[in-house]
Amino acid sequence: MNKNILSVILVLVTFFAISFITNIIGPIFPSLVKDFDISLAVAGFLPFSFFAAYGVMSIPSGILVDKFSEKPVLIAAFAISAFGSLLFALIPSFFMAMGSLFLIGTGMAMLQVAINPLLRVSGGQENFAFYSVLAQLIFGAAATLSPLVYSFLVQGIHKEQSGGFFQLLSDMVPKDLPWLSMYWLFALVSILMLVFILLIKLPRVVHNEEEQVGSWNIYAELFKNKMVIYFFIAIAAYVGTEQGVANAISLFLEKYHGLDPLKVGAGVVSDFWLMLTLGCFLGLALLKVIDSRLVLKIFSVGAVISLTAALFGSVDIALIAFPLVGFFLSVMWSVIFSLALNSIADYHGSFAGILCTGIVGGGLASPIIGLIADLTGDLRIGMLVIYLTLGYIFTIGYWAKPLVNNKTISLKGKDGSDGAKAVENE
Repeated sequence: MNKNILSVILVLVTFFAISFITNIIGPIFPSLVKDFDISLAVAGFLPFSFFAAYGVMSIPSGILVDKFSEKPVLIAAFAISAFGSLLFALIPSFFMAMGSLFLIGTGMAMLQVAINPLLRVSGGQENFAFYSVLAQLIFGAAATLSPLVYSFLVQGIHKEQSGGFFQLLSDMVPKDLPWLSMYWLFALVSILMLVFILLIKLPRVVHNEEEQVGSWNIYAELFKNKMVIYFFIAIAAYVGTEQGVANAISLFLEKYHGLDPLKVGAGVVSDFWLMLTLGCFLGLALLKVIDSRLVLKIFSVGAVISLTAALFGSVDIALIAFPLVGFFLSVMWSVIFSLALNSIADYHGSFAGILCTGIVGGGLASPIIGLIADLTGDLRIGMLVIYLTLGYIFTIGYWAKPLVNNKTISLKGKDGSDGAKAVENE
């Protein structure tokens, strides 16, 4: 274990880097629309460019890991991410932004595929569950921190008395595009991670059955299974919901309540990711006493109620309700993913690759929301798309038929006496 501690740290820091870079699009969204003078529909293609990379690269990344091992893939991923970040920082334009975000998304997709098996081996299989939960908490912490760093950097650049670090950033970005400083920061983070990986020795990873990537014939076979299709759509619906809401928060608060995207909007987006992280704790507790399908239905209803309050309530309600949407989304990814893998008997590694490809749904929601908002002149109407994705997630609680259900604790023994007893749902 001791000899692999650096590898564990590397994986956990990689989770932080992925989340920090991925979840900045929402806070920056109003600035992109304003500074590039584009419609909401066109702006929606920016997150689409990022998440489309997941759709293109998730399965090929698994094949690359199988062929070359984790370390070369990690190096290539951060190199691509650094190049994409520098490209946009040096040549800021809308079309360059799309290309840059696709490159950054490609790097993030490669990292997602490579780091989970590495975490299992580095930390020891007996500690994998603990480190997986820790990694998710770090992922959430980075998502919470990213909008705050963005606000801090841009406000620091705006201050006339700024010097030192802020002055350096100010000299590196156009005066009318201070948010571009985040992409210099992304490039720096990627380069530092690249150096870290080059300097340490990673353990040899032998992929278990759930991590093995199958041939293209296996993927073709899996797509003949209607459950595979249903769960692929479910992952797309979840990521579309998460990103659709996160990307709209700051813009919505500015448009309907006149709140500053930098001083208020970024903070609410940060609270959204914080609540999404904290909600995992309640979700973990509920999954010990309630069937996961029922948990999914309860949290889906909670998300719908919170979203409705955010869209149609007062400014004070919106400031609370948007983060609450994040709270109710918290368990959905893990529940949907586990239900999916537990619904087929074989080829879990290949199926996981298909599910990760469904992350492309995160890019589809924003352009659709933007297009409807542009056509109707009302962002609220565009956001009604989220009701459709949440509705689909709610239905999973009815049609999912896992071969193995989550284990719950019965508060009554079989004889009716009190006492906790672990039972498996029938």
